[in-house]
Amino acid sequence: VYRGSVKDFQGFDANQDAEALYNAMKGFGSDKEAILDLITSRSNKQRVEICQAYKALYGKDLIADLKYELTGKFERLIVSLMRPPAYGDAKEIKDAISGIGTDEKCLIEILASRTNQEIHDLVAAYKDAYERDLEADIVGDTSGHFKKMLVVLLQGAREEDDVVSEELVEQDAKDLLEAGELKWGTDEAQFIYILGRRSRQHLRLVFDEYLKIAGKPIERSIRGELSGDFEKLMLAVVKCIRSTAEYFAERLYKAMKGLGTRDNTLIRIMVSRSEIDMLDIREVFRTKYEKSLYNMIKEDTSGEYKKALLKLCGGDDDAAGEFFPEAAQVAYRMWELSAVKVELRGTVQPAGDFNDDGDAQVLRKAMKGLGTDEGAIIEVVTKRSNAQRQQILKAYKAHYGRDLMADLKSELSGSLAKLILGLMLTPAQYDAKQLRKAVEGAGTDESILIEIMATRNNQEIRAISEAYQEAYHKSLEDDLSSDTSGHFKRILVSLAVGNRDEGPENITQAHEDAKKLADVSSNDSSDSLETRFLSILCTRSYPHLRRVFQEFIKMTNHDVEHAIKKRMSGDVRDAFVAIVRSVKNKPAFFADKLYKSMKGAGTDERTLTRIMISRSEIDLFNIRGEFIDLFDKSLHHMIEKDTSGDYRKALLALCGGED
Repeated sequence: VYRGSVKDFQGFDANQDAEALYNAMKGFGSDKEAILDLITSRSNKQRVEICQAYKALYGKDLIADLKYELTGKFERLIVSLMRPPAYGDAKEIKDAISGIGTDEKCLIEILASRTNQEIHDLVAAYKDAYERDLEADIVGDTSGHFKKMLVVLLQGAREEDDVVSEELVEQDAKDLLEAGELKWGTDEAQFIYILGRRSRQHLRLVFDEYLKIAGKPIERSIRGELSGDFEKLMLAVVKCIRSTAEYFAERLYKAMKGLGTRDNTLIRIMVSRSEIDMLDIREVFRTKYEKSLYNMIKEDTSGEYKKALLKLCGGDDDAAGEFFPEAAQVAYRMWELSAVKVELRGTVQPAGDFNDDGDAQVLRKAMKGLGTDEGAIIEVVTKRSNAQRQQILKAYKAHYGRDLMADLKSELSGSLAKLILGLMLTPAQYDAKQLRKAVEGAGTDESILIEIMATRNNQEIRAISEAYQEAYHKSLEDDLSSDTSGHFKRILVSLAVGNRDEGPENITQAHEDAKKLADVSSNDSSDSLETRFLSILCTRSYPHLRRVFQEFIKMTNHDVEHAIKKRMSGDVRDAFVAIVRSVKNKPAFFADKLYKSMKGAGTDERTLTRIMISRSEIDLFNIRGEFIDLFDKSLHHMIEKDTSGDYRKALLALCGGED
């Protein structure tokens, strides 16, 4: 099935098009609209024929005339469209290695993503266009393991056999683990050989096997074991093996997000993928970034340049509201990865040689007399487990006859006080307090209710309910009922019972559950839709729900999260999405919330504090890993950049390290 956005123009006439372009550039000024309309609606093969017809009719070089008549980014885009793909790649690589410095990102993008045939065509085109050997030029402009891997990719010799040996899959996964994580230093040659030569189908299975035996995705090991341009190249290879469309969707998003636009990257990808997989890229982009590629281009560019890019894009998926097979494939792979058992780890461990009385004395000394030694308080409180902190509370009372919480409250202030006092409560007490704050007074903070109720297990929910009753002499369920309404209330009350099934998946039942979620027959009322989702999402076990979500994708080519967003709204939608994301990958759910609490202007310290406290002994180490995978920056780095003073010092201590 053809997945490009640009197709052969029906009724094509090269001479007629050459004449139209000549007239568009004749005289004073040029008709840019006519040029972009014609060139973006012809396939590359047809454009090449137009160039030949133009030369035959007018004795002139069409590309040279276009360069003369057009300017800036628009000129670069139109001229790029006129080159055959291999010659376009050759020009990009030539520009990347010419002059002072090297554009390593361009080399990585092209050589990591092209097929064997495309690499062979590129090498031949480079030789033809520049009378130089591409391998020799790249060897002369790069170095080390980065150079070696580029040379391997330049051979265009990746295995293409789809028949996969299970034994070799297991052996390659084991060899990669032993070459990196289990070795003092890293055997880069092993990474180069396996990732540079094995077939795509084989490597996908190797990555799955690696996740099982290493307990982490191959990408995270590459980040830990390799560095610099070599690391970036190997990550690009892995991403392209998993999904070329997803790789380019990410590259396009990064080219346009934030201030400024990386126009060279944007042009290169929009041109090179327009007749290969632009429809797949659009689908993945829409699923991954919750906005269409079309709309992001529209917001980020202008003029004829924008019009031409939008033509190459080929349509607005926000308007269509569709979800297609490539996006479903990416979503399905994410579900499969999430189903692999990974050990959850906190960043705060019980202190060795713990002495509750000694810690109580340190804290008393830090708060006695003029001034407060915040550093000493942070050192003790953030380096002890919650159980040890509870012992310190008792020792402080026994030794000094004073309430440590009251003393801390009087001595500390602001964000640091909230963080330290939160750490001194038990997890259940802390969650109960957050829920109480969310429902008391004017207005309700639904986001906190959703975050806590959608992510806690049965045991945690029951402990929270008991702590809530003890602290406020009220039932948590009653307060949730009186402060919310409709389907949202029913979801929260169902979760507050803490009675989710804890058994394994039931494949037959999962298929039936997926059918119930997928049923959108016209005679179904909105009420029954929410009720069906509630009866499954709020009661089934996590392993079972993962199977339900996989069955849902097989059945509908939709991801269940996409279906929820399309068919529901408001707090009900947000609650169901939170449950789905928690089931899918709870550390990734919290990584996303932490990122959003710090990105942009200002910091949502309430969310930042709440998550850092509540996950510090459960899965904050895993959250750190997901954070860097999702956002290409470490949680430690973002906290360091976005906070200050003793509050920052305490948060970094809880974070537990720089990734």
